[in-house]
Amino acid sequence: MRQQVKSKDSRRNRRILDNSTLLDVVQDPHTEIPPLQPLNDAQRKYLNSIKSNTITFGIGVAGSGKSYCAAGFAADQLRERKIDKILLTRPAVEAGEKLGFLPGLLSEKLEPYLAPFMEIFYERLGKSQTEYLVKHGRIEAAPLSFMRGRSFKNCIAICDESQNLSRNQMLMFLTRIGQNCKVIIDGDPQQTDIPGTSGLLDAVHRLKGVPSIGVVYFTADDIVRSGIIKDILLRYQQD
Repeated sequence: MRQQVKSKDSRRNRRILDNSTLLDVVQDPHTEIPPLQPLNDAQRKYLNSIKSNTITFGIGVAGSGKSYCAAGFAADQLRERKIDKILLTRPAVEAGEKLGFLPGLLSEKLEPYLAPFMEIFYERLGKSQTEYLVKHGRIEAAPLSFMRGRSFKNCIAICDESQNLSRNQMLMFLTRIGQNCKVIIDGDPQQTDIPGTSGLLDAVHRLKGVPSIGVVYFTADDIVRSGIIKDILLRYQQD
């Protein structure tokens, strides 16, 4: 008898998941998530641009909260069911190394590149909920090389460290936009690890003045991660 009851419960739980109520399954009703608040004027402009535009470029120094604002906004939109999923990507270029040289499966290769986003999702959604949504594809990480032919619909797509995109990669990413989609692209042109012109700067120059595209710049004065980062950057800029 107990086994039969357990079987019925299992079927009921599968129906819950199939009915797209993943957020309810692991959401703690007693947990209140405070509203996402900008810490300075640049972050305020950035969040306002994300809310009002289809595409937003966040350009500037490390530690200014570009990724935090983008991921935090996306997490809130997913929790409030205004989108179906979050799509994350990042060029597989870091200090001269490429994704293919890392050991393990694709998911394991992507993990160190997307770890900063996971920390933000844990904060805005909770660790259990984030892991559950990743498992069921509501938060997806994908290499740029896997995006050709895809269409972004009912989602927020975030491209981090975009200074390492080529012109063609940026064009391919931007032309994935479908219905009810917002694209957030952040990067620091001073940290480009690829030869030639960065696709980030090329896109900002080409798309200047196009409706529904916003560009927000962050300077050393906007750093919120640590005060010493500002001092370090200013010294390196003296060359």
